[in-house]
Amino acid sequence: MTKSKLVAGALAVLAGGALVTVLVPGNATADRFGGERHDGDAPLIIGHRGAPAFRPEHTLLSYEAAAKMGADFIEPDLVSTKDHILVARHENEISGTTDVESHPEFAARRVTKTIDGLPITGWFTEDFTLAELRTLRAEERIPDLRPDNTAYNGLALIPTFDEVIQLAKRYGMGVYPETKHPTYFDSIGLSLEEPLLEVLNRHGWRDRRSPVFLQSFETTNLKELRTKTKLPIIQLINGSGAPYDLVAAGDPRTYDNLITPDGLRDIAKYADGIGPATTRIIPVDATGKLGQPTSLIRDAHRRDLKVHPFTIRDENSQLPLDYRMGNPASPAYPRATGDVMGWVERLFELGVDGVFADDPGLARATRDRLFDRS
Repeated sequence: MTKSKLVAGALAVLAGGALVTVLVPGNATADRFGGERHDGDAPLIIGHRGAPAFRPEHTLLSYEAAAKMGADFIEPDLVSTKDHILVARHENEISGTTDVESHPEFAARRVTKTIDGLPITGWFTEDFTLAELRTLRAEERIPDLRPDNTAYNGLALIPTFDEVIQLAKRYGMGVYPETKHPTYFDSIGLSLEEPLLEVLNRHGWRDRRSPVFLQSFETTNLKELRTKTKLPIIQLINGSGAPYDLVAAGDPRTYDNLITPDGLRDIAKYADGIGPATTRIIPVDATGKLGQPTSLIRDAHRRDLKVHPFTIRDENSQLPLDYRMGNPASPAYPRATGDVMGWVERLFELGVDGVFADDPGLARATRDRLFDRS
């Protein structure tokens, strides 16, 4: 895809501090891509942590940007406060996503903990009440890659899950919450599943018709959720490693085992789909160049499982080599926007049922160009 087509397909610009998205109507039909898709519908656009290509992730600023860019769902990662309130953060360790280091009143709370078997030093949400967290402000997590987002440092609070749902309802979107480190939170008496369902129930979202997907990289908590709710469930599949709940239980199975025919058969007993890393769909070599597609989409669909891969990112350094654009010798090349629409189109061609995107505007524009929405 040429750069001119990329610009013509979707424009996402900052004008006077406001996010403006221009979507061009499509001229293709779903028939071109319907052969492998799970249910024949056009794929979903999931605003991964909102729209972090434009605003600091997991803030109402980011979620609202995703809404205005046409996302169908917004994805909050959920962790717990000390007083058992679910809040949206990428991790329970918050030194990289808030200004907590500049608060001397919390200096003594900097500690080292073991999270999923790894020592982590910093400040943790479970050591703060919600009221205390509200004294902090959100910051861009990866400023070297997204320096423009630092303009919004200090403007946003850490949102609660309840606030995320309220925003989603205002814009007619769904929510796609991920429980972070559920085994760890269980171990400290702050289980995530009960407050998750309580908040959703309070908003009337409790059955399969609700605009909700529940997701986790672990398996035990999803099996537990299946006994407590009819809401759709997605098993996340990382590109390597194993679900931590299995590691903690001494179970030798890895994510490789979960995507075998037997593994997918087991997932289908408690989940409605999988959320695999894109490398599980098309592997990359040591240079980042794409190889041949795997059979994962076809295998999952045979088990009646949806496939929502993660994560489509804008920056060259985050894209397969095949879809990078610009001069590699330029210092700006790693963070420059590549051929995002071409990459999304490739995944749509293969039959995915949705994509997690840091820039939901480009993903939405690609879908609208390729599928007849009439």
